[in-house]
Amino acid sequence: MSIKVIGAGFGRTGTLSLKSALERLGFEPCYHMVEVMERPGHSYAWLRTAHSGKVDWSVFDGYQSVVDWPAVRYWRDLIERYPSAKVILTLRDPESWHKSVSDTIYTRITSLLPADAPDSDLHHRAMTTKVVLMDTFGGRFLDKAHAIDVFARHNAAVRESVDPSRLLVFHVKDGWEPLCRFLDRPVPDEPFPRVNDTAEFLSRFAEEVQPS
Repeated sequence: MSIKVIGAGFGRTGTLSLKSALERLGFEPCYHMVEVMERPGHSYAWLRTAHSGKVDWSVFDGYQSVVDWPAVRYWRDLIERYPSAKVILTLRDPESWHKSVSDTIYTRITSLLPADAPDSDLHHRAMTTKVVLMDTFGGRFLDKAHAIDVFARHNAAVRESVDPSRLLVFHVKDGWEPLCRFLDRPVPDEPFPRVNDTAEFLSRFAEEVQPS
């Protein structure tokens, strides 16, 4: 099995909704940060990748699609590794995107870990800190103008680098039609997935940090 669809959009641009949609359309399973969280060894693999610059391709074994961080950090490697894969660039209003990341991903990455946190949690925190906060935003995510500039330059680079016939620039609010047309799949007779908004993210995070 090989990757057939690559999501090139940053986290908090509808990547979990896109994951659900791709799986509904038959491109399952779809690799996303939630997959990393459920497989502790993957956090360590991505941490090694972040330090070496060499992607451990074994993490994608059995997957047909990939979206979100940490993989999106290596989107150029992905599109070269899987030249027949289609590429989807999810977009969102930059101001809304920055606020969403600030309220969710940034809050999670910078929260205190318990003193007795297992190694898997420590590896995941080290990986997300390096891949997202340091390598993507240069440790300056809270500098809003800088973060939005990184976001804009990333989106521009994807548009400029990927052949238009291979690329869909996509807003999840547009629903099934453009996605299905691009992937040559019939439109499902059900609403487009709308998951992991800020409230849902924070609710799940609160549950995860509750003492057992």
